Amino acid sequence: MMQSKPIPSQLDTQPLMPQEKKIVSWQTAQNMTEQWKSHGDRVVFTNGCFDLLHPGHTSLLSQAKQAGDHLIVGLSTDSAVKRVKGPHRPIQKERDRALVLASLAAVDLVVLFDQDGPLELIETLKPDVFAKGADYTLDKIWGASFVQSYGGQILLVDLVEGQSTTGIVTRIAG
Repeated sequence: MMQSKPIPSQLDTQPLMPQEKKIVSWQTAQNMTEQWKSHGDRVVFTNGCFDLLHPGHTSLLSQAKQAGDHLIVGLSTDSAVKRVKGPHRPIQKERDRALVLASLAAVDLVVLFDQDGPLELIETLKPDVFAKGADYTLDKIWGASFVQSYGGQILLVDLVEGQSTTGIVTRIAG
């Protein structure tokens, strides 16, 4: 498999804050995943835009973390969010979204990806568990069949009713 190139971003030019140690390259995430698995630890992966962090997101992250020992969050870059969500998104830049995620105790690593979906990152990390919200079905989850092909588990986590970034943006717009 061809290794994806690192994603240039604002993260490369700003001074480091303590939580930024959790924001890592694909290679570092792959190395950490292999190290954790060599010790018998279960690695959980989830992904998304995490544009305006809300109780639905924190519930997803908490439930995902409970499914294993380490949680890796794949974070869509600004350009990927625009392609998937439209020209008015993201609300917050990738650096800010990554910093907020990295500050959460449930999150062990944050890895940015620039593809429309996380398949290449999943192929690189080969997590034991891939967690998504229960609003998804297996056929709509990027990489679900790949994860299942090597014995990995797909975990559909319960949603928090009435919580979505789109809903928040709509309420703000009035």
